[in-house]
Order: sequence, then C-alpha cells, then structure tokens
Amino acid sequence: MSSLSSKKILVTGGTGFLGKYVVEQLQKQGCKEIFIPTSKVYNLVEMEAVKRLYKDSNPDIVIHLAARVGGIGANMNNPGSFFYENLMMGVQMIEQGRLNGIGKFVALGTICAYPKFTEVPFKEENLWNGYPEETNAPYGLAKKMLLVQSQAYRKQYGLNCIFLLPVNLYGPKDNFDPEYSHVIPALIKKIYDAKKNGDKSIIVWGTGKASREFLYVEDAAEGIVLATEKYNSPEPVNLGAGFELSIEELVKLLCKLMDFQGRINWDNSKPDGQPRRCLDTSKAKAKFGFKAKTGFIEGLKNTIEWYNKTRDRSA
Repeated sequence: MSSLSSKKILVTGGTGFLGKYVVEQLQKQGCKEIFIPTSKVYNLVEMEAVKRLYKDSNPDIVIHLAARVGGIGANMNNPGSFFYENLMMGVQMIEQGRLNGIGKFVALGTICAYPKFTEVPFKEENLWNGYPEETNAPYGLAKKMLLVQSQAYRKQYGLNCIFLLPVNLYGPKDNFDPEYSHVIPALIKKIYDAKKNGDKSIIVWGTGKASREFLYVEDAAEGIVLATEKYNSPEPVNLGAGFELSIEELVKLLCKLMDFQGRINWDNSKPDGQPRRCLDTSKAKAKFGFKAKTGFIEGLKNTIEWYNKTRDRSA
C-alpha cells in the first residue's frame, strides 16, 4: 500500500489535461481523499479563494498543477496575464499551505524556465545560467519563482516543498484548441483538417530546425506521484523522456502516421521558440526511480487515435 493512501491530497488543476492523469495515478495508489477544485468555484489568482480552498479541503499534501498555459502564439499574445496569473496562483498556494501547516507541497515548473541557450542535455544546475527564450519568458519566470519560494520557505519555515520541471507533454485528452494548444496537438489537428478538406499542403510555423523533447502524459503523472511519495529535497528535478527530435522530423513523422501525402510549407516569419530542448533525466531516476516507459511512436499513435475517435464522434 502506498504511503500516500492515508493522506488527504489537494490537486489544483485536477480537471485539466495532466491533472486527470495524476488523479487517476493517485487512485491507483489507493488514495481515497482527493480534493479537486474547479476554477469556477476557486479562482486561485485571488487570495480569498485560496484561503477558502484550504479551509474546504484541509489537505495533508498539495499537488499544484493549475496553470495558465499555451503554445508560442498564446504566450506571445498574453505575456502579462500568463506572468501574473501563474505567479499569483503559485505564490498564494504555497503561502497558504505554510500557514495551514501542510505536510508537503509539490510545485510544477516548466521547461520554459531554462535559459534560451542551455547546454544539451539540460541539467538542473544550469537553470540559472541565462534568460529564458523571449516568447515564453514571462510564463517561464513566473513558474521559476515558485522554485525560489519553495527553497526560501524550506529554509525559513521548514516547509517540505519540492519543484519538478516537466518537458513538453502530449497524449490523449490534450487541448487541441489552435489558439492554446502546444505543438503536437496543433499539428495533429492541422493534418486531420487538411485531410478532411482535401488540402494539398499544410503551413507550419518556423523553420523546423528547433528541437523538442516530449513526455507522454501518463508517464508524467507517474513521475509526479512518485516524487510526491518519495522525493523530499530542495533541488529541482527534471521530468522527461531523455530524447530530442527536430520539429521538421516531428511533422514528417505525424504526416506518415496520419497518412498525409501533401506538402509541408514552413512559415519562416513565425518564431521557432527555444532552439533546442532535451533534458538530463538521470536525477529523477536516481532520487525516486522514475523513467519514462512509453515509446514516442506508441504515444503518438494513442494520441492520434483518441483525436480521430473524438472528432469522428462529434462530426
């Protein structure tokens, strides 16, 4: 039986893409008391709502997944609100957690917190060696402040607060809204629509030269729950799959898996984002035994299949 099974656990963002899988993973561990707030009832940007949430849930452990997120376009269009809302949610959740005497706080950071030009693979100790990539720096820095707060609160108040850095996530139930989706769901939708409409080509942002690493959402959830149970140190930890591929390779792979024969036209007027992304994942394995299990092609096939079924049902 998991040591988490007897705990009252509050999962902010528990109704979101990652959150649903984390809740499922906690349930597999035998957790019975999981409190999942919704943003309609608890707007975590407001301190009074955060206070009310702690009063209503009275948790032993908080897993803070709630975030305002999106792809490059959404980050470029909303830099102020992405900074403010992510910062306020996290800062207030940790502060009220301290005041309520919780046993543990699990804060989720982002790959966007790393400097724009980071030696590959990204090691946790290089997190402060430069400024993040400009298009998502406000979001990345807001999340990075939760690491500063976590370490400061541990030092001054003895709060057991850990900080995890997941790489780009993907999988079934992702957000496919073109305005806010990340690269994999955005491309799947683009290719699906092109096939449906009989288009002979698709337009993709950037040059295709930037590289990315992707972590299947079920694996990410497993890593977060393992860290919640077993990791209790101040240093940040990467969660990833430990590989990189270029956006061009990704697009070609998706076209192949989705049987799209058309041309790929690159819109070079749009940004690539961070030049490269690939994490050193050795610390997660050493500290709490996490290693990604799902092969990339298997994960992509699952995601495409889920999207096809969902779209076919709603057609």
